[in-house]
Amino acid sequence: MRIDLHAHSTASDGTDSPGGLMRAAASAGLDVVAITDHDTTAGWQEAFDALPPGLTVVPGAELSCVSTHDHGYGISVHLLAYLFDPASPRVVAEQQRLRIERRARVRAMATRMAADGLPVDADEIMGLLPEDSPAGRPHLAQALVRAGLVSTVDEAFAEYLGGKRGYYLPREDTPVEDAIEMITEAGGVTVLAHAFAHTRGYTVSAETIAKLAQRGLTGVEVNHPNHDDEAREQMSELARDLDLVRTGSSDYHGTNKTIRIGAETTDPDQFEALVSRASGTRVRTGERP
Repeated sequence: MRIDLHAHSTASDGTDSPGGLMRAAASAGLDVVAITDHDTTAGWQEAFDALPPGLTVVPGAELSCVSTHDHGYGISVHLLAYLFDPASPRVVAEQQRLRIERRARVRAMATRMAADGLPVDADEIMGLLPEDSPAGRPHLAQALVRAGLVSTVDEAFAEYLGGKRGYYLPREDTPVEDAIEMITEAGGVTVLAHAFAHTRGYTVSAETIAKLAQRGLTGVEVNHPNHDDEAREQMSELARDLDLVRTGSSDYHGTNKTIRIGAETTDPDQFEALVSRASGTRVRTGERP
């Protein structure tokens, strides 16, 4: 079995529709794929409806969180949540808070950029988003690519969307302990995404991951395009010590990133261990003819 547990659609910052993501997964020879858009479940139903025969989809989301255990200040961490009840009142309330906050943030950033003469229109950006989706810097980056100001999303981040130009605004993420508790209450399981990806910036420590395991963290993403061999070895050893599930995933974003779907995968036994720890929403499998 080939299993990829981290992929994005147009419900957040991918370029494939949720249905297109399912077709891309099947074309790549995957048996299982997770839809994990940022802070939203807006793409789930379309993904379910578009399931090709024989493909299994794991409904999930990538939650934007903050950890305050290391370095004396908040560190951005991403938490992959799977198989939770999307109608859980706590989940609904937090996703609504994030959606409102994220859209206000992107609109404010777009206004700053437009005031400097950049070809960015906040109304146009919002109009391209699904109604239930949050907004983020990738959507500003895509607008800059469409305008021909940059060639790639990565170039847009490097040149315009960091701190040096004055357009960046901070966001209000969910404390990671609260997110783990929220998803556990909703019947789901949680995996810390690319936690040792040092090229992304500051990372949490092994000690912090141990504390999160005590709070109910289910697993860690070991195999990820941003993890080098040393990071993979360290993360795998830590997972074994803490009895955490070990996953592998591509973090696919369509054409917004160069990584292909299925480039990193999860061992079937680890996938089964992950699913067995969830008590909520089930995986969906396309019917074979």
